[in-house]
Amino acid sequence: MTAPLDSAAVAQYLADHPHFFDEYAGLLGEVKLASHVTGKAVSLQERQMEVMRDKYRTLELRMAELVRIAQENAAIANRFHAWNQALLKSPGGEAMPRDLLDGLVKEFGVPYATLRLWNLAPQHAECWFASGVSDDARIFAASLRAPYCGPNKDFEAVRWLDAAEQVQSVVMLPLRAGEATFGLLILGSPDPARFTSQMGTDFLVHILETASAALAKLQG
Repeated sequence: MTAPLDSAAVAQYLADHPHFFDEYAGLLGEVKLASHVTGKAVSLQERQMEVMRDKYRTLELRMAELVRIAQENAAIANRFHAWNQALLKSPGGEAMPRDLLDGLVKEFGVPYATLRLWNLAPQHAECWFASGVSDDARIFAASLRAPYCGPNKDFEAVRWLDAAEQVQSVVMLPLRAGEATFGLLILGSPDPARFTSQMGTDFLVHILETASAALAKLQG
């Protein structure tokens, strides 16, 4: 008595004999399968077309997602380029911190932005960007090894922002010259979902590095 074939054996046989349906082409129309779309019985050919359409739709959705990501990255890159141009047009010196912040607000639509610097040259010691920085704030800035993105946990640095009581989410970027931290750049929003721990930080690192380079000349 011949042993019945299981489905795995049938599948393996068809995989090993790709010309089977060339020899038995009539089966393509005779074999009936349940359609996942209509629930009705369809031929093997029709079922194959459904599978191909499903794969095509999946590829279309994936391609649309990749296009969306590319467009978003291009838009961010254009904003970053415009901000860099604004920094190059700045007269520098004590004007640089304000020009840097104004550019971030304008180009990236950040509701609130400010910064504080320390270890400055004597001629900048009384400027607005050197005031109100405690030792704790300096220690906190030095402890940040990457941009902080997330909720406002009543950070001292957030109180440097205008309308600090409205800020729900923040970005904090430690400004460095080499290994030495000499400042902290703060971005804030009243929207708790604007800055989250899940957001990418690649462009924030670029902002951090560019801001650090632009402001390092104010150090003593």
